[in-house]
Amino acid sequence: MHFSGFSAIQDCVPRPPRHFYRRNLPHIQKDTKAHFVSFSTHRRWQLPAIGRDIVLQCAIHDHERKIDLYIAVVMPEHVHMIFNPLVDGEHKQVRSLADILNGIKGASAHKVNKVLDRKGKLWQEESFDHVLRSSESLDQKVEYVRQNPVRRGLVSSPGEYPWLWVAPRFRK
Repeated sequence: MHFSGFSAIQDCVPRPPRHFYRRNLPHIQKDTKAHFVSFSTHRRWQLPAIGRDIVLQCAIHDHERKIDLYIAVVMPEHVHMIFNPLVDGEHKQVRSLADILNGIKGASAHKVNKVLDRKGKLWQEESFDHVLRSSESLDQKVEYVRQNPVRRGLVSSPGEYPWLWVAPRFRK
């Protein structure tokens, strides 16, 4: 049996945006907008200094390859980053958040586990991501991330925190 109106009904069903994926949280990507991303260690495990070194290097590694990185900070149990995804030259499309985060989290987990001679999950599977809207100031969000170690009482000024990387155009 064929319903002639079936395709019309399908056309009315909302479809997710082009860059959308879901785990437990929805993840929406806007190709030309900056993205604020946070992810946490599994069971809020505290990264030792060498672990934070490795994670920051993995985040910076993708700058100008997969992302235009504005800022990254590696806290003892979570990471904040603001970046714009870049175009994958081979596939001629903007890199997905899933690809970007899987790369950073996967490489850092492997390296941290190897250096610390540990096994198991390093990161929670989910991450929080937020597309910065035009009404939100990129400079304000970058400053929010910059001040994170200060708000936590880890340092008295952002420049003292060794696991903070800021793109030259946002340095003060």
